[in-house]
Amino acid sequence: MADAVFSVSFAGPLVTFQDAGRLGHMRFGVAASGPMDRLAFDGAHAALGNGAGQTAIEVSLGGLVMECTSGAVTLAITGGDFGVEHAGRKTKSPTILTIEKGERLAIRAGQSGSWAYLAFAGQVRLHDWLGSQSTHSTSGFGGGALQAGQVVTIKDAVTRQDREGEIPLADFNSDGAIRVVMGPQDQHFGSQVLDRFVSDPFKVTDAYDRMGMRLNGPSFKPDGALSIPSEPIVRGSVQVSGDGVPTVLLADHQTTGGYPKIATVISCDTDRLAQMRAGQIVRFVSVTAQDAVDATRLYQAEKSEYLDAISVARGTLEQRLMRENLIQGAIED
Repeated sequence: MADAVFSVSFAGPLVTFQDAGRLGHMRFGVAASGPMDRLAFDGAHAALGNGAGQTAIEVSLGGLVMECTSGAVTLAITGGDFGVEHAGRKTKSPTILTIEKGERLAIRAGQSGSWAYLAFAGQVRLHDWLGSQSTHSTSGFGGGALQAGQVVTIKDAVTRQDREGEIPLADFNSDGAIRVVMGPQDQHFGSQVLDRFVSDPFKVTDAYDRMGMRLNGPSFKPDGALSIPSEPIVRGSVQVSGDGVPTVLLADHQTTGGYPKIATVISCDTDRLAQMRAGQIVRFVSVTAQDAVDATRLYQAEKSEYLDAISVARGTLEQRLMRENLIQGAIED
């Protein structure tokens, strides 16, 4: 197996290398990072037949353009509805294709979604930092953000024509309100404020990056306590700052914080929330802790079934044609 080499022609802001995340270091103040949309990230690797958690490129709305300067490799593009241009041909995600020397790949924002994932049938050559290649966007630690002129090398690159084509979309993702468990500091907010949190709409603002998503809507100034003793924060925490504006914390969130958290988005809804764009309307619905556990267990079971299904190679074009009875009508006659 040879290497495949790419030259980056253009990379928008927040186009970074991400693996499954830098786990086990939050107690030392190190964010886990990892993909914003974990389902799409895992789906890209599963569809290629890769091992779980390998490094991929997370592409923001800014887009990415690369040219293959050496070798060949099969790659998967998943996530939001992004446009894909390869060797002069246009398609869209989620898809699997093979790119060869001299061919150009462009990934650009389409109709919906904020993040896309580019995974390779091979290993991205990067240095680890604390056992992970995930990029922490604010510090730059990890694999880093991609820049124009950068060279990206895929070790042990392989082509897998038996996997090329459209990747089926997951059909188990809820498309309703974002589910939250209230708290852990909901006692700092009046009952009317809590009622409005789950009844009034919010709008995603432009203040949205890998660290968090600031929302525009009702003001939720806490009753008295503008600060609490600093405590651990999780992905999905809805933190309310002194100006009463809620922010949902995401992949690069800080490890501790002293602002009260009015609610916490349940883990199986954070991917869906992260794919929203500025200007989109968000609504929240409150569920119990047990409801959250049950929903997450069901989601993980459905996700596992989905990843298993798309991990099965479809076969080459010739093999797929042989499986189809293309002259069924003539045989029946």
